[in-house]
Amino acid sequence: MCFYCKGDFFDSTTTHVVNYKDCLIIIKNVPCQECEQCGEKYFSDQTMETLEAIVNAAKTLASEISVIDFHHAAA
Repeated sequence: MCFYCKGDFFDSTTTHVVNYKDCLIIIKNVPCQECEQCGEKYFSDQTMETLEAIVNAAKTLASEISVIDFHHAAA
């Protein structure tokens, strides 16, 4: 049940964007649970850990814009 509107969730994917210094890190196809009523997105603990690892790795390679596919980077 959604924390904000009490709606139900469905499996979905989203794009996660991190603004790091002068760089945008864009991670696409991130698995999530999405509220069917308000659209709020929730990540599992495992997905959050993977996102953190991907972002930390991207920070060492950062240029102005980095676009990363979640499934390729998580493999």
